[in-house]
Amino acid sequence: MNQPIYVLNGPNLNRLGSREPQIYGRTTLAQVEAMCREAASDQAIVFRQSNREYEIIDWVHEAIDEGSGIIINPAAFTFTSMAIMDALKMFPGPIIELHISNIHRREPIYHKSYISPVATAVIAGLGTDGYPVAVRAMRGMIGALSAKA
Repeated sequence: MNQPIYVLNGPNLNRLGSREPQIYGRTTLAQVEAMCREAASDQAIVFRQSNREYEIIDWVHEAIDEGSGIIINPAAFTFTSMAIMDALKMFPGPIIELHISNIHRREPIYHKSYISPVATAVIAGLGTDGYPVAVRAMRGMIGALSAKA
C-alpha cells in the first residue's frame, strides 16, 4: 500500500517568495510543493499549509490513520506549540522536522524547539532545498521500516 508522506507547513509559509527573502529566499510554496512531488517519484504526497494550529493538529491526526511519514515545518509553532508536539507523539512512523533557515544561528527565541524531541530527524538551514532532501530521506526511512516488517 502506498500510504502518503504528509508534508505539513505552518504559519506564514504561504508567503514564501516574498516574506523576508534574505532569510527564506524567493522560492514560493507552490514551487516547494512541486520540488517535493518530484523528489517523491511514485510515493504519494499530501502537501498542506495552514496558519491555524488546530488545522495542523487535525492533519497530524489524519496522518496517524493514513500516512507513512510526516515532514513538518511548524514555523513559529515550533517554539510555542505543545499541542502539535503532543499530536506528533502519537504518530507511529518517522517524523522529520524541517526549517528553511538554521534556527540555531538565529535569535535565542528560535533555539528551543518543542518538536525536535519527538522528531526522528531534523533538517535546518538548507533553504527550500531542504524539502526534497527531506522527502528523499523520508522515502529511505519508510523503505527501511518496510524491509524490517
